[in-house]
Formats: sequence, C-alpha cells, structure tokens
Amino acid sequence: GVFARVLSGGRISMEDSLSRVQRVLRATIFTLSDRAHAGEYKDESGPRLEAFLKDFANKRHWTLALDRSVLPDDAQLLERRLRDTGRKDAHVVFTTGGTGLGPHDVTPQAVMAVADRTIPGIMEYIRVKYGQARASALLSRSVAAVMGRTLIFALPGNPRAVEEYMSEILRNLEHALYLIQDLDPH
Repeated sequence: GVFARVLSGGRISMEDSLSRVQRVLRATIFTLSDRAHAGEYKDESGPRLEAFLKDFANKRHWTLALDRSVLPDDAQLLERRLRDTGRKDAHVVFTTGGTGLGPHDVTPQAVMAVADRTIPGIMEYIRVKYGQARASALLSRSVAAVMGRTLIFALPGNPRAVEEYMSEILRNLEHALYLIQDLDPH
C-alpha cells in the first residue's frame, strides 16, 4: 500500500505518477567550549550527539543534513549562530556545553535570548530522573526552546550527560518536529 500525506485536494487516476520525497532532517550541533575551540582538548560531546542523530534519522529512513562546529563560550556569538541557523530553516539545533554554574557557562542565556517559546518539561524531567542517582545532575541549567520553526536543545558538555539527555529527547523528537511544522502526526 501507499501511505501519503494529502497536501491539497484533487483527484488521482491510475495513470498518474507518484514520487517519493525523501524526508530531510536539517540539524546543527554547536559545542561550546573555550578550551575545545582553542584545540586544548578534543570535543567528545559533539561527535556523540552526531552519532545519536544519525541513528535517529537512519531508523526513520530520513536523510540527515548536519552541520557541526565548536564555538568559544561567547553568548553573543552563539545568539548570532542560532539566528543564522534558524534563517537556514534548520529543524533542530543541539548545543553541548556551557550549561553549568560557572561564569563562562552562557549557553542557556543565549538560547533564551533567541527563543520564542520554551519547552520546560523535557529538561525538568531529565534533571529529576538523573538527579535521583547523581545530585550534580540537578545543577544543570539545560533548556529547550522554539525559535520560529526550529527546536533548540541545550545539553551539558559531558558525554555521559549527552547520552542521558538524548535517550529522553529522542523519544519525543519526531513528534515535536511534526508539531513545530504545524503538521498533525495523528
């Protein structure tokens, strides 16, 4: 059988041709770290996020169009890059790093400066779930937000935290992507 989404009314006849349009997931990953940006250590969280997104897209037979870069801990630079990414019609942006309590941890402020709406539930849930085993998880200032039609998830920089956060975020990502594009997934 053929399953399709009707975009506009009309009639289909036997001699009409159908074409399959490959779903493309446009995603961006920003790693925020002065030291990784300076080459003092290797970024491990960005590649880990990339692996999660590749697996997510492959399981759905989607094409992943991914940009990944390492930025210094600079709120104004991140705000500019987030806005630029939104203008390029990215579906989702993930940041890793800069969500702690230190003076250089500026990611949540930058995300909130460009956000139209927040998605507090997912990050609250993750903090509570993992905070039960490790109290330090409750100190994360991770945020989730919507900028136009782009989802933004700001994750901690620790690779283990990336795995914990992504295991929860990916459970709802496809549904959130449909909702943000004003498509009824039901």
